[in-house]
Amino acid sequence: MSETMESNTRRKFIKNTLTASLAVAVGTPILLDGGLAFAAGSDAGVAPLKFRQLPLKYAYGALEPHIDARTMEIHYTKHHAAYVKNVNEAISAENISFSSETEFFGNASKLSAKARNNGGGAWNHNFFFDSLKAGTATGPEGHLEDEIVRTFGSFATFKEQFSAAASSRFGSGWAWLISDQGTLKITSTANQDNPLFDTAEVKGTPLLGLDVWEHAYYLKYQNKRADYIANWWNVVDWDVVAKRFKK
Repeated sequence: MSETMESNTRRKFIKNTLTASLAVAVGTPILLDGGLAFAAGSDAGVAPLKFRQLPLKYAYGALEPHIDARTMEIHYTKHHAAYVKNVNEAISAENISFSSETEFFGNASKLSAKARNNGGGAWNHNFFFDSLKAGTATGPEGHLEDEIVRTFGSFATFKEQFSAAASSRFGSGWAWLISDQGTLKITSTANQDNPLFDTAEVKGTPLLGLDVWEHAYYLKYQNKRADYIANWWNVVDWDVVAKRFKK
């Protein structure tokens, strides 16, 4: 076979191969992410859930002196990043086909420990970091303030009850302000669970969450969780909490 004929044959083979590949792929949604291609997964053609670490809206040191820069950096780049990495590994390895966080947490009892714990950690930390802002918080306003006062008697009483829920959570976990179909409630969860889990004792839509794992405060406050909680109130972004309550 001449060199020219061999070249033409090679080009025809490549063309036919590409044509066949495209024919197979027609009607099969493909998700491109980070240079990798993943099949959309479910029979319904919906891409499987993938957790992402949201960027911080402030610098690591912006919440000083209430939350120190080193703690924020480690918390975000090590702990939070690990949760995101691990849950996505679990989703891939275990062929988890849920397409939304709501569906994922609504079936938490059916998930492996790795998927459940790391999925909660990924979501909870995105939620937690977005609930904070630099400067000194002044407290809620408008409809949210009215509902807090109507439900708990006063904002001061609400803070006392929320702080008690955070302080009394044995070991690692979270304290939450939630909306149960418009009714405000305070609750807490262990480990990386949250009120969206089908196993939660008190279910509802999270409005505000406080991380009381030791990694959230130990560098600055050591074993003084109560001091951490008292200082945390100074950096709550009440505008974000109010927007969540409106949804």
